[in-house]
Amino acid sequence: MRLHGKRKIIPYLFILPWIIGFLVFTLFPLMFSLYMSLFDWNISGTKTFIGLENYITMFGDKDFYHALWVTLRYAAMLVPINVGIALVLALLINGVKKGQGFFKTVFYIPTIISGVALAMIWSWILKDTGILNQFLSAFGIDPIPWLRSADASMWAVVLTTIWAQGSMMLVFISALKGIPAQVVEAAEIDGATGFKRFWKVTLPLISPTFVYNLIMAIIASFQQLTVVMNLTNGGPSKSTYMYSLFIYENAFKKFKLGYAAANAWIMFLVVLALTALVLRISKKRTYYEV
Repeated sequence: MRLHGKRKIIPYLFILPWIIGFLVFTLFPLMFSLYMSLFDWNISGTKTFIGLENYITMFGDKDFYHALWVTLRYAAMLVPINVGIALVLALLINGVKKGQGFFKTVFYIPTIISGVALAMIWSWILKDTGILNQFLSAFGIDPIPWLRSADASMWAVVLTTIWAQGSMMLVFISALKGIPAQVVEAAEIDGATGFKRFWKVTLPLISPTFVYNLIMAIIASFQQLTVVMNLTNGGPSKSTYMYSLFIYENAFKKFKLGYAAANAWIMFLVVLALTALVLRISKKRTYYEV
């Protein structure tokens, strides 16, 4: 049924709160940060238009390249583990006949814990005399200086942030429940069981969800700030100096708002490029139901 006259406005009234929120809290800050990146702008000082100088300065900044490399390394370590664990948990919970709600809640709870609380808990676990090192000592493994070693510190951050896969798990469960029962039955009749059924039937059918979770995990890894600030503060020896921490320090410690805005836009472009790369690679391997 077509709407005529003033009735055409009705659908837009329902989505008006979202439109206002998007314009005020997303689009305006995004465009304003682009505007800021063209200025030498301190918090308390006057702004001076400098064009692309912030971007030129950035590409000569050693901290920029180091922070970007550390973040890419962190993402390469965290994303596969996080997505993999979320998928395994979803498969296990989806196979449970009773108590699915309980297990969903248990595995989702860590997702809602604040980054500060998470960092405090894991700083206690990962300290030299913490629970994790005591557990390793029980198996004859020497204590690891998780928070003092440049080699181990990145794994400390990964261990601390690896618990936030509850949302991805629920998305995977929704995708698994959307697989038609007749398709699974047909696969079983053809002899596809266990891992073969997962690889040939389940994974292709949930591939769009897999790609979505992969992209969301990449974006989240680039936005990691709270845990790093409270767990390692970028140390030791800047081994966990994430790109988001680089932006934060330029904005709120060095008071270079224009430079920090330019940093944020480069991060946006890097994430956009990685997203495009994932979509391109997965294009031929992703099944979309028509």
